Amino acid sequence: MTALYVRGGQKLKGRIDPSANKNAVLPVLCATLLSDAPITLRNVPDITDVNRILDFFAELGSTVKWDKAGKIFEIDHSTMPSNARATLPQAMRASIMMIPGLLARLGEARLESEVKGCTLGAREIDPHVAVFKAFGAEVSTEGKDIVIRQKAKAEGTRMWLEYASVTTTENFIISALTADGNSQIVNAACEPHVQEMCAFLELMGARIKGKGTSMVTVEGEVELEGADYTFVEDFHEVATFLALSAVTGGDISVRNSQPEMFMLIDRTFEKFGAHVEHADGWSRLNAPEELVVQQNFTSHLTTKVEAAPWPYIPADLLPIFIALGVRAKGQTMFWNKVYEGGLTWHTELSLFGAHTLLCDPHRLITFGGNRLVPATVTSPYIIRVAIALLMVAASIEGESKILDADPIKRAHPNFVPNIDSLGVNCEWEG
Repeated sequence: MTALYVRGGQKLKGRIDPSANKNAVLPVLCATLLSDAPITLRNVPDITDVNRILDFFAELGSTVKWDKAGKIFEIDHSTMPSNARATLPQAMRASIMMIPGLLARLGEARLESEVKGCTLGAREIDPHVAVFKAFGAEVSTEGKDIVIRQKAKAEGTRMWLEYASVTTTENFIISALTADGNSQIVNAACEPHVQEMCAFLELMGARIKGKGTSMVTVEGEVELEGADYTFVEDFHEVATFLALSAVTGGDISVRNSQPEMFMLIDRTFEKFGAHVEHADGWSRLNAPEELVVQQNFTSHLTTKVEAAPWPYIPADLLPIFIALGVRAKGQTMFWNKVYEGGLTWHTELSLFGAHTLLCDPHRLITFGGNRLVPATVTSPYIIRVAIALLMVAASIEGESKILDADPIKRAHPNFVPNIDSLGVNCEWEG
């Protein structure tokens, strides 16, 4: 793991072109396994997980070309032999979304028993197993491997999720495209990256009804063609740079082609006295001189930011708002309704001099406005937490050090050069 030095205290100003959304890019790459036609993907970020998928596809025998400078990824799975075998990459959660495509092509997929991603708490694979079985697969264990074999012809089915899981929804939709007949998922996840995967599949010829809603219907056994698709900007990264502007008292504009996705995010910035403007394909936050937590009309209730599946504030964005809560005068409660391990890093904030109180595994209160000082802190393996710690460090005059900051590289290849261009001096060590 590597450390990141941050020399903060400057008001960040400038314009940023954000990367594509890792959570859209990875399922789209997995979904390409459904077609033998050449596929071109544009605006593909040079991040760790994309490199892992490239290596995996090459190991299977697919033809893959990646122009990293041009961000163009070309894939042709027609060169994959029918007897190809490979164990899915363990170090990323997205591995599990390659299983439907591998079952359709090879009849079998193997997954190591511990599927790793960010350290956000218990992340079961049982909902995915239920999807595979619903579409005729047999799931068993052999040693440390989970083996999934397509034992029967996939038939259309209807499934009602207990929880609106993003990856389970994506796995269902990809699986349904290989089945005979129509399938429907109820309580589907509807995050922007799920919608983007559906848009890509529709470009290939898939027929999907209800994307962006909690009930999605998929027509099966449609032959998917090639496609030339350009990923949109990552709404997480757009929001993160706007938050960097707010926390440092700066003025940052970020390219954003989907401002319609930001209504609730904008209202959350307003809770700290920061206002976002959208115009001509750009989103801008010109920060006030001081962040102040806005009081509720019902004055005896603490101002609250609740994170849950879309269309709530995404749990992945909660850390950046916690960074604002630390800087803003007043008290804010943050409620992570998704992960029980998403708030344990709050103790690192105390090293900066911040005052926080963990009420339980899901709720945290910040008492903002304290004088903060540079510090050496350690990030858990959670992308947005590493960035939140960087945000706090960037707002403090002097040099801070963030240990184990590698998670940033999993999602944002140009993050450090971008914030350098805005006025923060950052440098990787190791």
